[in-house]
Amino acid sequence: MFVSTLTRRMLSYGVATFVLSLQPLTSQAALSISGTRVVIKSDQRSVSIIVRNPSKKTYAAQAWVNTEADDTTTAVPLIASPPLFRLDPGKDQQVQINALPNTLPSDRESLFYFNVQEIPQTNDTSGNALNIAIRTRIKLFYRPHTLEGSSVAKLADLQWFLRQVNGVSQLIVRNPTPYHVSFVRLDVMANGKTHLVKNPDMSAPLSERAFELEGLKYQEGMQVVFSTINDYGAYTQPLTLPIQAAR
Repeated sequence: MFVSTLTRRMLSYGVATFVLSLQPLTSQAALSISGTRVVIKSDQRSVSIIVRNPSKKTYAAQAWVNTEADDTTTAVPLIASPPLFRLDPGKDQQVQINALPNTLPSDRESLFYFNVQEIPQTNDTSGNALNIAIRTRIKLFYRPHTLEGSSVAKLADLQWFLRQVNGVSQLIVRNPTPYHVSFVRLDVMANGKTHLVKNPDMSAPLSERAFELEGLKYQEGMQVVFSTINDYGAYTQPLTLPIQAAR
């Protein structure tokens, strides 16, 4: 409720909001976050994130956690503290993400987003100025501490298929692991040629995801080469796996 109320107030004062997802970290926002993703395990009460102000201006900032759908009305079992703070030039602010009692799945990760929104100062009393409030979102994974194996070690368990749907080729990834997989590179190798998958995005745990490919039919010996983002925001080494015909 506080998030949506503040946003309405900002708009009424001529402040436009702009959402920025970090992948990787960008310098468009005045404030920066110490990472591009956060992992909190179910046996942890909290984790810390550093918000920095490298600019020469003072900013107020709002921090909160919400759903993947960017829904500010659905309650989530994670709370950012402090939710509102001031950052002077060159200063840092530690934000705690506190876990509340919950009934989240114990067999897979759950995905949320950590948000930081700058609250710009305005010196224009005429009401004609339009200030831009940049909101930065990063992925926040709630991970059951009982999960076995690391997310990177499980990448080899991904299963890849090629199928035709209404004349359109689709590369299918079946993710039998309990981890989210964020792709940064996804190529299909066929007959010595590389077919790039545009905007490969993410595969959720225990699910199937389809990526469209133009003019490519299944052939024996096809392979997929992919790289992902690990828990620390670094790219994993490219991994090559076989592609099968969809059954």
